[in-house]
Amino acid sequence: MTSTQQAHIIGIVGGGQLGRMLAMAAARLGLKTVILEPQSDCPAAQLASRQIVADYDDPAALAELAACCDVVTYEFENVPVAAAESLAARVPVFPPPKALAVSQDRLSEKQFLNENGIATAPFRAVDSQAELIAALDAFGGEGVLKTRRLGYDGKGQRVYRKGDDATGGYEALGSVPLILEGFIAFEREISIIAARTAAGDIACYDPAENVHLNGILHTSTLPARISGETAQAARLAATRLLEGLDYVGVVGIEFFLMADGRLVANEMAPRVHNSGHWTEAACVISQFEQHMRAVAGMALGNPARHSDCIMTNLIGDDVDAVPQWLVTDNVLVHLYGKSEARPGRKMGHVTQLLPR
Repeated sequence: MTSTQQAHIIGIVGGGQLGRMLAMAAARLGLKTVILEPQSDCPAAQLASRQIVADYDDPAALAELAACCDVVTYEFENVPVAAAESLAARVPVFPPPKALAVSQDRLSEKQFLNENGIATAPFRAVDSQAELIAALDAFGGEGVLKTRRLGYDGKGQRVYRKGDDATGGYEALGSVPLILEGFIAFEREISIIAARTAAGDIACYDPAENVHLNGILHTSTLPARISGETAQAARLAATRLLEGLDYVGVVGIEFFLMADGRLVANEMAPRVHNSGHWTEAACVISQFEQHMRAVAGMALGNPARHSDCIMTNLIGDDVDAVPQWLVTDNVLVHLYGKSEARPGRKMGHVTQLLPR
């Protein structure tokens, strides 16, 4: 497939709820999807055209996926980079493997953001207990220690306050490459969802205001309580990131909003993003359709928002409240087809439309 051709069969690496929602959007556009996922009863398999049941780095499965698809994308950022590169040697892979490589390492991610004119909190690499002590000393004894790889939803992190004993801190997180991020005094958290085509066309959704509980996104509210200048700064940062990576598809970028209106980037996600789930209810073109349009070589849709809204994640037993949500006016209920509710597990979300 060349950059001017339209794809008809989209491969998706990963079979979770994001893959499920991508498959739903693809079907509406007349596209077929093939899921590569080791779990046979995964949420995406319920809606995709086909599933290849295999590990993400299985050579035979990767060859099969490449052979049966026009283009391949992915639904989570911990896809092995080597697997993405192997696919890219045979079939277009969007977003490009470079985006995976940058996002999978928090140190590389922050360095890339800074190199592209996007501010972050202060940070230091930590590769030993001695480096942890030195980094804490540089940041006034405070900061968030994180694994550089494979952390998500608050996992792989430890918070240090002044006076905390850091003894054994490096070993406690597995003696793996870490990063210490300094605290910043922010007012609230926002995020932006944006998309780019292979031809370089870019569309940005309105920034959402986010609230996290226990390290997991709880709500996203539109409009965010930000100025027009701050919203424009978020769009500019997204544009710089998309162009810097020669990106194709949807990206999510989380920011801290400072008291003076400045934005400090927290992290990027090279995929459709939880804080963009509201778009399926409050926009004509959801982030999921936008991603499929971009990777398939179609024109992007208008990202304009027609309604104010609040998106609320259903985590664990929150799913028990679905009967109440179903009888609440102007609410879109979206469940992920997971059979068992567990603490911290995302079971679905609801988006309540509000009068403007």
